[in-house]
Amino acid sequence: MTDTIVDAHTSDADTVVNIGWSNGVTARFHAIWLRDNSLDTSTRNPGNGQRLITIGDIDPSTKIQQIEIHEDGLGVAVKFSPDNVRSDFSSPWLLDNRYDKLVSKADHKDGWVSYRHESWTSSSMQDRIPRASWMELQSSRQVLRQWLLAIDRFGFAVVEGIPLHSGAICEVAEIFGFVRETNYGKWFDVVAEVTPQNLANTNLGLQAHTDNPYRDPVPTLQILGCLENSVLGGESAVVDGFAIAKFLQESDGNAFDILARHPIRFLYEGTDDVSLSAKRPIFELGPDGELLAVRFNNRSAAPFIDIEFGDMEEFYGAYRKFAMCLDDPSFSVRFKLEPGQAFIVDNTRVLHARTAFDGSGKRWLQGCYADKDGLRSTLRVLERELINDQAN
Repeated sequence: MTDTIVDAHTSDADTVVNIGWSNGVTARFHAIWLRDNSLDTSTRNPGNGQRLITIGDIDPSTKIQQIEIHEDGLGVAVKFSPDNVRSDFSSPWLLDNRYDKLVSKADHKDGWVSYRHESWTSSSMQDRIPRASWMELQSSRQVLRQWLLAIDRFGFAVVEGIPLHSGAICEVAEIFGFVRETNYGKWFDVVAEVTPQNLANTNLGLQAHTDNPYRDPVPTLQILGCLENSVLGGESAVVDGFAIAKFLQESDGNAFDILARHPIRFLYEGTDDVSLSAKRPIFELGPDGELLAVRFNNRSAAPFIDIEFGDMEEFYGAYRKFAMCLDDPSFSVRFKLEPGQAFIVDNTRVLHARTAFDGSGKRWLQGCYADKDGLRSTLRVLERELINDQAN
């Protein structure tokens, strides 16, 4: 049930609107902010919702001329001066877009994580791996919503019962977004080769890593599916990079700061016609200190040349602590992919690994890349459908 607005009045010489809801939440909005985000047809295209005006079209002395609560309490009508534009703002929209009392940078440490994300370790996640069947993802909007929500929240999920034909892994990406094609193709095989272009195509164990850190921009989602797996070993594992960042920040804040402050280079030149390089820190922070991404791949790390001589030993100490956390079983969730199973990871957060496997039998995985913008777009659409269904 939508919370209703029970109070709406202006303050600060009519330059601020104060809103109060039936659930006790209160928020303030600047008049210029409301005018900039007006939803009337002269400000927004009614078809696509895009803004029709620029900030230069808004009078800098904009104030609230009048404000009224809708009879049902589900919104407010606002009239602005001096341009006399009238716009309605719904209660859910105002609640979703309130910015009053945001946590300021002074109130938290660098490395804070969005409320959308829940960090995890082996003990908290091993027995509750998010799973869904391929048939349910195609037939149930509710199941699809919950599966995508789990990926957004935990950074990974498993799907079971996918088709076993080559290229079917792309169908998983296409159920919520688009495949990101790279030099590896629209999809790629992960099988042991005599002369591999990438060490993934061997039977060696692989340390937890994010894929393609040498790209800019990096693919933000990776999907790996199993077509055949009759080998001994070859177990998959996932590690929450945000959980490791949190652990380092709490146990050795200096190590966290070093890995966030110093960028390192990643390089891939697996074939004569490809040379990919990017420079990013292991812990990537936003301007407000939010932890945005973890990027690491030991196999493709180039020589560290962007760290001053006096800082190199300290950097390697922090680098070692990070790598030890990656190898610590208490941080990893393990599972063995069977034919028809696939898992998806947020490639900016969750690192994946595998154990070595023997030469008998065959382990044939296929993978593809996608991006979180498609996933989150689909998730928002599904959330909107749920809200509309509840309102009806």
